[in-house]
Amino acid sequence: MTLTSLRAAATCLLLAASAAASLPAHAGKTLDGIKARGLVVCGVNTALAGFSVADTGGKWSGLDVDICRAVAAAVLGDGEKVKFVPLSTSQRFTALQSGEIDVLSRNTTFSLARDASMGLHQTAVTYYDGQGVLVLKKSGIKSMKQLKGQTVCLQSGTTTEKNLLDYSKTHNLAIKPAVFEKVEAATAAYFAGRCAGYTTDASGLASVRNKEAKDPSEHVVLPELISKEPLGPMVRRGDDEWFAIVKWVVYGLVEAEEYGVTQASVDRLKTSSTDPVVQRLLGTTEDTGKLLGLDRDWLARAVRTTGNYGEIFERNVGPKSALGLQRGLNNLWNKGGLMYAFPVR
Repeated sequence: MTLTSLRAAATCLLLAASAAASLPAHAGKTLDGIKARGLVVCGVNTALAGFSVADTGGKWSGLDVDICRAVAAAVLGDGEKVKFVPLSTSQRFTALQSGEIDVLSRNTTFSLARDASMGLHQTAVTYYDGQGVLVLKKSGIKSMKQLKGQTVCLQSGTTTEKNLLDYSKTHNLAIKPAVFEKVEAATAAYFAGRCAGYTTDASGLASVRNKEAKDPSEHVVLPELISKEPLGPMVRRGDDEWFAIVKWVVYGLVEAEEYGVTQASVDRLKTSSTDPVVQRLLGTTEDTGKLLGLDRDWLARAVRTTGNYGEIFERNVGPKSALGLQRGLNNLWNKGGLMYAFPVR
């Protein structure tokens, strides 16, 4: 083959690839099922204030809940078209693997084992957390080092026990874990004085202290975080289209915050913004939805339903919420945090 022929063949391949990239994506079998039933089935925590909790009327709220609503708005046009399935730690992965739920949005840590060996996909981080320990203020314990030889309550079926044992061994603390199958039993044991501390993700500690302590001011979270706990929604392997949709809804909410697209401003910006990024996010110039098997307004609907990532954070867990958590690591990358969305383009 001559050099000219090689160049011509390469050009043809590039043109074919470009054409293929611009074609609408197939929706995928999970989205086909969702559209057929008219609901996204979302697995959430049974009750974790700030992340997923139902009120007396059965209305769910929380950061993880809002992620599910944003996904439903993007794919079905209505953030209320979600069936929430409360799951314990022992139930959550089986429910996703078996197809009982479409997405698991339940304060679940991303890890190598969960990504590589359970038939599941980790999508995008929605909360950067770390494991901490809750203690009584009057105990005088102000550091993990003061827990040497003490008993610490925790729930089984999570990464919590291994993290605690690793930290205890590294620092020669001989901490004694008191392991309970249900979180309610673990927290009850701590509040009954059976353990010097209770350990889980720091966000979970804030939730437990706010919800279950007779006087939250009597309990403090120790300053040390003993692990990395990146939390976010998970989906089943085998449906790349659905994996992409859930992942890009999260990224879209983060990028919307970065470019000032809010729940209140989304409709105005859709018609008035001259910012090329905002125009692309809201589908006024480019149709990114066709790459996901959705329509061009997918992200505008998600933001209109829940607000951007910053609004979701502030409403559910931020400084003015009942949990009173600072943005910290969950701030945008250009404000000192780790929230860095892949560009929606």
